[in-house]
Amino acid sequence: MGISFKYWDECVEPQDMEEMWWVPEVSTEWFDAGETKGQKVHLSRDPDGEPYLTQTEMKAVTEIIVRRHFDSQILPDMLCAIAELASDRKLLATNYNKKTKETTIGIMQLVPKTAEWLVRDMGYRIYDVQENPDILYRPFVSVYFGAAYLKWLSNFEQKERSEEFVVRAYKGGTKKANHKSTLQHWKRYLSVKESLPSRSFVDEGPSVNNSCASAAAAVSASQNTGGSHEYWDSRASTEDMIEMWNNNDVAREWMKCGEKRGKVRFSHDKDKRPYLSRVEVKAVAETILSKHFSTRKVKPSVLCALAEMVSMRFVTGVGPRIGLMGIDYSTAFWLYIELGYRAYKIDSVDDLTMPFVSMYFGAAYLAYLSEYEGRERTPQFVVQAYLAGPKNVNLQETGPFWLKFEQALANYEDVKKDPGSCTIL
Repeated sequence: MGISFKYWDECVEPQDMEEMWWVPEVSTEWFDAGETKGQKVHLSRDPDGEPYLTQTEMKAVTEIIVRRHFDSQILPDMLCAIAELASDRKLLATNYNKKTKETTIGIMQLVPKTAEWLVRDMGYRIYDVQENPDILYRPFVSVYFGAAYLKWLSNFEQKERSEEFVVRAYKGGTKKANHKSTLQHWKRYLSVKESLPSRSFVDEGPSVNNSCASAAAAVSASQNTGGSHEYWDSRASTEDMIEMWNNNDVAREWMKCGEKRGKVRFSHDKDKRPYLSRVEVKAVAETILSKHFSTRKVKPSVLCALAEMVSMRFVTGVGPRIGLMGIDYSTAFWLYIELGYRAYKIDSVDDLTMPFVSMYFGAAYLAYLSEYEGRERTPQFVVQAYLAGPKNVNLQETGPFWLKFEQALANYEDVKKDPGSCTIL
């Protein structure tokens, strides 16, 4: 074969390395392993000396590729689970099939002619695999073509296909997608996918709907404890707290509940999960829009209604949706780096559990969606795209989102008080 990699820098482009370093979990893992930014990063090796990606690295590569090239249409966890089964995440893995007389290579175990077909006939031309099939041993290249093939399978013969069909077809071909020979592979895939480590990244490009399953464990743990999430002052800057106290409705509500400057408690539900009252949500939205989006035609009530839908106003979010506005880390990071929304710094997923930070990036995402693909979009499109992803807007399928949104919106047309907002346990 003649292919050998010792360092990450030998098998990825400089911009890929830069983006890997930007992933908090990756940089932490690399620093812990003694790596230094600006110097070559060693690849991990198994007992036989074969280079492989850690699960943290694998997740980061899939999320970067999906964000860059597939706009949230492929789930990173699907790619990670398939790579786990196909190659054990080994960069130089090969497998010869005696029946087809073909060899699959790389992390995603692709046949070179499949990648060539994706380039030639399907327009996936980011990497020139036709001239050099060996680049399929490179992680970003392999994941790119693996994702492209999964996307093609997901709409095989112009029919929307299930995850089971796609996974089984990836393993045995479209003719074996419903054959008993691929059933065991599907069961193994589900087991592997379930066991993937939760992480705070997912994401997946500009889409709130990224199954971002990434931060569920860390977030749910913080939901059930007080700690740093007990007080507003630990989740907002001094400047933002001044804005809150200057809001008459908020000040009235806080003083009624006996709150004092410097130590304002969040309201908590019966399970002791911190949440914002509707008065507080509206105040945060008004502050963010007036300070950072004054030229945009976004009403505070719109942001409030979306918060009601995606997080039920819980500080840390609900399930995989992170924070007040349900923005995942990768989307916020993309808005921060690529689109220049930098009023708030975002270093980790924990930043998105800060109400003002989450609201800011939620508003930024709405601004992006309002002119998606260079066209002014209707409110219906923007709301449905926020909840389901811009590529998944379908009036029949996502229409109910709009109806629920209108119901939530009614709560904020004239918010003066929020009964029960003193339920601090």
